[in-house]
Amino acid sequence: MKVAVVILNWNGKHLLEKFLPSVFQYSEDAAIYVADNASTDDSVNFLETTFPEVKIIRNKVNGGYAKGYNDALKTLDEDIFVLLNSDVEVTPDWLAPIIKAFKKDASVAAAQPKILDYNNRDYFEYAGAAGGYIDKYAIPYCRGRIFKTLEKDEGQYDNTEEIFWASGACLFVRAVDFHKIGGFDEDYFAHQEEIDLCWRLKSSGKKILAVGSSKVYHVGGATLDAASAKKTFLNYRNSLFNLYKNYRPNILTTLFIRLSLDGLAGIYLIFQGKSLHTFAIIRAHFSFYGNLSKMKSKRSKYATNFKYFTINNVAYKYFIKNVKRYQRLV
Repeated sequence: MKVAVVILNWNGKHLLEKFLPSVFQYSEDAAIYVADNASTDDSVNFLETTFPEVKIIRNKVNGGYAKGYNDALKTLDEDIFVLLNSDVEVTPDWLAPIIKAFKKDASVAAAQPKILDYNNRDYFEYAGAAGGYIDKYAIPYCRGRIFKTLEKDEGQYDNTEEIFWASGACLFVRAVDFHKIGGFDEDYFAHQEEIDLCWRLKSSGKKILAVGSSKVYHVGGATLDAASAKKTFLNYRNSLFNLYKNYRPNILTTLFIRLSLDGLAGIYLIFQGKSLHTFAIIRAHFSFYGNLSKMKSKRSKYATNFKYFTINNVAYKYFIKNVKRYQRLV
């Protein structure tokens, strides 16, 4: 089974310099690619002189995470793609347990390792933690992370578990399944396109795994900071895309409740002094409405009755019932 580790780069020379050595050290049996998203720094020159063994894919434009990977992966013939953020430090034997899971079960289409915080190494990292889920209103949460609360890694998620979505920070995906399902939706640009991809895979009968015997360390926010209003905009809009595009029954009622929850979130952010993020949520809604005709055609292709949630409202559990750990949710 051939493996390609593919790192998407945009003006990230400093990250490549810092994190590529661990990838080369611990990925002996994989081909390593850097897909450059039309960087304007000297990333490519740096790679050519410092890491001549890396295979460089030059994308013509910066199409974000979604288009960047779609363009890059078209050219590869490996069996498993490992989509790795440029701000991730990998560890010994990080590939083998997950590749073994793919070999063991042909219905496994995607997977992720445990993702820990590079700067606080005993704790899970926000972007994926130990595997992702969504509630009825497409609000994401993880084993090891609910909203901003991060759990300490005490071995509680060292098992292999079927999950709903695997993190785009370190996403293993079977090439044939990635291409068959249509790859990433490029209208997302960045954020939550991996949830959409995994939703479509799950609806088609495939499995998504978290493999706790593999771990990596993620900095997070290196390309688009967590405090960025643009990130808030993309997360809220793309989450609405996910819900409308992939779920068929009672969609108008479900969307109305979700939009009401977003309104409450916007009010909460105002009281926190984060009015820019409230305006980002409003812009996200208008962008969602503006894209409804485009999403309607995708909905006709992808929406199913597949039940994607086990928790109705994770915000209620977290803010009202004070449930801060994943294991208390289930």
